[in-house]
Amino acid sequence: MDYSLYPRNNVLCIDMRSFYASVECVERGLDPMTTMLAVVGDMSREGSIVLASSPELKRRYGLSNVNRYFDIPLDPRIIVVPARMGLYVEKSLEITKYLNNFVPPEAIHVYSIDESWITTNGTEKLFGDRWEVAKKIRQGLMDEFGLPCSIGIGDNKFLAKVVMDLYAKKEGIAECRYEDVERLLWPVKVGKIWGIGSKLERRLYMMAIRNLGQIARRSIKSLRREFGVMGEQLYWHAWGIDLSPVIGDFTKPENKAFGNGITLLRDYSGEEVKTVILELCEEVCYRTRMSKKVGRTIQLSIGYSKEDSGGFSRSMSIDTPTNITMEVYSICLELFDKFYKKGSLIRRVNVSLSNLCEENDLQLDLFHDRTKEDNVSKVMDEIKNKFGTTAILRASSYTDAGISINRSKKIGGHFA
Repeated sequence: MDYSLYPRNNVLCIDMRSFYASVECVERGLDPMTTMLAVVGDMSREGSIVLASSPELKRRYGLSNVNRYFDIPLDPRIIVVPARMGLYVEKSLEITKYLNNFVPPEAIHVYSIDESWITTNGTEKLFGDRWEVAKKIRQGLMDEFGLPCSIGIGDNKFLAKVVMDLYAKKEGIAECRYEDVERLLWPVKVGKIWGIGSKLERRLYMMAIRNLGQIARRSIKSLRREFGVMGEQLYWHAWGIDLSPVIGDFTKPENKAFGNGITLLRDYSGEEVKTVILELCEEVCYRTRMSKKVGRTIQLSIGYSKEDSGGFSRSMSIDTPTNITMEVYSICLELFDKFYKKGSLIRRVNVSLSNLCEENDLQLDLFHDRTKEDNVSKVMDEIKNKFGTTAILRASSYTDAGISINRSKKIGGHFA
């Protein structure tokens, strides 16, 4: 591969180690690296997921975010705490603000609450080379917040992310340039590479592909034939090439759809779930109106419980775009009545509104006066904006099937 044809950047991938657990340790004046602490989503439920475990807890007991509350060993040294998502979001924003001391906002790409890419091109005279910057950031985050991190350095985002996952979590800081790909990445099993999930891993194994080097040795034509566009990406990533932008406005991605979903705390009957569908429609349409958008395609996805298994995901497009709750709800009910397997218990529901356009572009419908619905929606939005999302709710939200009140206490599905 002639790497002279491809751009070289100084990209750092910064991952806050066991972020939720580390924050909880610091809040208690404990060392995040030596304390055994687990963060649980909902401590009132034994089956609640372990959202994070400290490095020491992982090392001693192998506990990770695939485990449940009941998996935590009965060791008196282990501290178990409930999730506080509001606190973690606040700390994440503070960390992003701190990174702004080293690079401008357009050079920061926040990937998740605990992980970011930054590009240090042109900052050498201020802070030194890429390794100097990485060391300063790592020490600075420890001094400022008491939080440990791992940093990967690469010519692009892919290399920085993968070397961080594979090596920096043990070494603190690790680097992979184009010339290092064959030595550092090719021997690695495909399942450990960022972007390759379990399903794709199985398909690759069926093709006798076990590591990244074996992908690199395949022709791009054969990979594209087998996996489509994904096959082409696999090929270029196997050679360490990633042309995604490293500088730009990463803070305000344009929404292509508005959606909301929930995994229910218990099995719902077909009649009960209609309340959930209505509440999700309310949330989706509220967000759509706040963005001054309307949508033409409504999608409803239903997942049945373990006993029934399966489910369906169907969509319907309408002639006149909308952001009115009851209009979206009526379409969802139509889809539900048509595709729901009667008698099946339901555990997952998702509603989305896509095929968006600007609200101002909406033309008047001579046969349907929406003035009343628009006015009701605007009044409800004003009340929610001023007094909170639960300040005004439909009567059905106060029934046993309602979810809005409980969801209002959570961020990202977990208690704030």
